[in-house]
Amino acid sequence: MTPDRFFSLMLLLASRDAVTTQELATALGVSLRTITRDLNWLRDAGLPVTAQRGRLGGVTMLPGSGLDLTRLTPGERDHLSLTGLDERQREELNPSVESRRALSKIGAAQSRRAHELLPLTEIVHVDSRPWLQAQTSGTTPASLLGPVRRGHRLRIEYDSPRESRSRVLVVDPYGLLAKAGIWYLVADCAREPRMYRLERITAWKEVDQPRRIRENQTLATVAAALVDQWEHNHATEVSATIDQTQIERARRIFGQRLVRDNHEESATGHKVTIRFLHLEDVRALLPFGNAITVHGPTEARAHLHDLATNLAHHYAPSPTS
Repeated sequence: MTPDRFFSLMLLLASRDAVTTQELATALGVSLRTITRDLNWLRDAGLPVTAQRGRLGGVTMLPGSGLDLTRLTPGERDHLSLTGLDERQREELNPSVESRRALSKIGAAQSRRAHELLPLTEIVHVDSRPWLQAQTSGTTPASLLGPVRRGHRLRIEYDSPRESRSRVLVVDPYGLLAKAGIWYLVADCAREPRMYRLERITAWKEVDQPRRIRENQTLATVAAALVDQWEHNHATEVSATIDQTQIERARRIFGQRLVRDNHEESATGHKVTIRFLHLEDVRALLPFGNAITVHGPTEARAHLHDLATNLAHHYAPSPTS
């Protein structure tokens, strides 16, 4: 649940005696499934939300049990949106003390209602960084907060791994996205949505022009579309057979990009399809060695052959004198 929807839902429940799930979904612009999940989340968090069936029923919250949102300043409410980040990511954004004040106010209200429960902050710790992630350099998210919040265009130098040198781009930013422990600048470039890893932005400058984002688009909608595109719309589909002993490892590495064919399984191997964004990315199959056999397309087999040949040549024993 996003912070804005959380606050809106709490205000709706606090301002009405009873409201149907359909009315909540319509007011918040979400599906019935989403609103049901949100209500279950509130119950799991210890808030006494009740639901009664029938013509006179509806969703209600016991009087005095809701969060006292009036006690939060606008700045505290704004900074409360950072609660989905782990400690390191919050430090990277350099939030003010208002974040802690907002959390302390809400935490105090919750503790008065359920003083016998341990605080969630003591029993839940979030670390969204990938394993073995090295300390990255480049642009920090805190340094971009000012120009992004001022709604200005940016001129960036971007070091793409597929380009021989950095490119200079003028972008129209929607905002910053933290995905799997990595920070991205979400922006339009020539009216096309893009995600730029901050660690690859080697330099940037604020342009004294307002950003020119597309109508009816927000950071949330653009980021969701880009993530979905990256995860599902891959240009190269590789058909392969993976040994039984390596299938779980492959699923961990490739995630949703790997699709198993349940009709073609044996005691020794699994027939799968793996999606890659670029043909060059099939090099990710090399660590599996002969535990993966690629059947097609021909270009993927040829590229793996070239990579393996070059690797074998590189590590060939030196000729003796």
